[in-house]
Amino acid sequence: MTTVYEAFCTTVAKYPDNPFLCVPAYDKRSYHPDGVEITYAEAAGEVERLRSTYRGAGFSHGNRVAFLLENRPDYLLHLLAANSLGVSCVPINPDYLDDEMLYLLDHSDVDLVVTIEARATDVQKVALQRSRPLPVVIFEKFAGHIPRPRPAPYPAATIGLMSEVSLLYTSGTTGRPKGCILTNEYFLTAGQTYLDLGGVAQIREGQERLYNPLPLFHMNAGAVSFVCMILSGGCLVIPDRFHPTTWWQELIETKASIIHYLGIVPPLLLNQPKRATDTAHNVRFGVGAGVEPELHEVFEKRFGFPLVEVWGMTETGRIFADCIEPRQIHTRAFGRPTGDMLARVVDEKDQDVPAGTEGELLVKCAGNDPRRGFFAGYLKNDDATEEAWKGGWFHTGDTVRQDGSGMLYFVDRKKNIIRRSGENIAAAEVEAVLQTHDDIAKVAVIAVKDELREEEVMACIVLMDGVPDSEEKAEEIFTYANDRLAYFKTPGWILFLDDLPTTGTQKIQKTRIFGPDVDPRTEAGAFDFKDRKKKSR
Repeated sequence: MTTVYEAFCTTVAKYPDNPFLCVPAYDKRSYHPDGVEITYAEAAGEVERLRSTYRGAGFSHGNRVAFLLENRPDYLLHLLAANSLGVSCVPINPDYLDDEMLYLLDHSDVDLVVTIEARATDVQKVALQRSRPLPVVIFEKFAGHIPRPRPAPYPAATIGLMSEVSLLYTSGTTGRPKGCILTNEYFLTAGQTYLDLGGVAQIREGQERLYNPLPLFHMNAGAVSFVCMILSGGCLVIPDRFHPTTWWQELIETKASIIHYLGIVPPLLLNQPKRATDTAHNVRFGVGAGVEPELHEVFEKRFGFPLVEVWGMTETGRIFADCIEPRQIHTRAFGRPTGDMLARVVDEKDQDVPAGTEGELLVKCAGNDPRRGFFAGYLKNDDATEEAWKGGWFHTGDTVRQDGSGMLYFVDRKKNIIRRSGENIAAAEVEAVLQTHDDIAKVAVIAVKDELREEEVMACIVLMDGVPDSEEKAEEIFTYANDRLAYFKTPGWILFLDDLPTTGTQKIQKTRIFGPDVDPRTEAGAFDFKDRKKKSR
């Protein structure tokens, strides 16, 4: 198989009556409020209809289409139809504002936008601002009449492994998002890697129902999970997003056997009242990243299934997973290198560090082509691509450590390391401790300037509903952290906020908490504890 479409057709022939895509019932959602499920054969019929529509309009190898369809399963049907023609799909984060959307539509050189009617006015406004005005088609009225695209870049070339399937934009931290070019090789490798994990994450052919609440513009749901289910004849269950109050009911009703999560999910579920539905499900295991070690065992005992911590990036496609028993659930372990993805841990000069020492994680594919199965590059940014691959290894930007057995442990993103008086402090470690406080709903730990110590630790905290913020509460939280962390890691500043900005995948966007010229220490309500941090043990 050389394309995702070919893999889909193979499974259609083998498992035509197996369920392929499922949307759980949810009466507050604007689409499929009663839920829907389609088989591989039914999906194939719709894919062929869409394929005929795109081909009839002149779309072919190298054209791109942008989609703002939220988490509708229809996006995946359009992707399969487009993939059969060598057309690339560019999903749009529905939370994007005008400027962000304009950048994506302009930078990606898309030839068409398909959007839901509720967002049509917004999208049309932005499409007209593009350097080359862009046609917009309403998804609800998509009936076969779409504008012809510009001439396709590669109409005569054979569609194959290196043809572009999708262009996914990473969330920019220091600049504009980068467009990751993802090929058929990337999608098929990502899905197969998941399929081959084994251990407690064993995928049963033709039987799994994978519930993934993450957005389809993310590689997790839109590539790894999607293709794994295609390759195994399984069903992808696609809610609109994560709803803690309806989570268990949806798992039961959709007969989910696998779930995906992010670090924010376990504490929110643990905060829900205990119910009989906590264990009245068919879930065999969960896959995700970021569960706090203090909550990992607590979650598994209460809900009755293992959480498998994994590591991956949009650029890598492949994932590492701590899925072989005995799992290291009281740590931030995410597995050992297996298969054909190799790993190194290096210092700032790209020199290997001793076992147990923190450093940056570098990865590559074994063999003569270190980039095989990875993203094909950053669109229109060869310099950034080559910088990421300097020395023949992909530089992840993640700080990890590796023990003598090869097990890898996540520490933090390099940019989230706080440098205080010569000590390196992982923001994630401080967040993990604070998140276990009963009154804390969300927390983001950041570095703030300190005239004496270079940087100091600041905790930006959202309290649970009904818990008032006060100096006494800040004092309580400081003491709680100070009793559980080395003194230098304890927050020197605590600030209560009403909420924290997040991405579509519910990752906290620390760069958007404060404006670029704001000193967080001067914000109203910032409590100063830095002089209370004393080495006492």
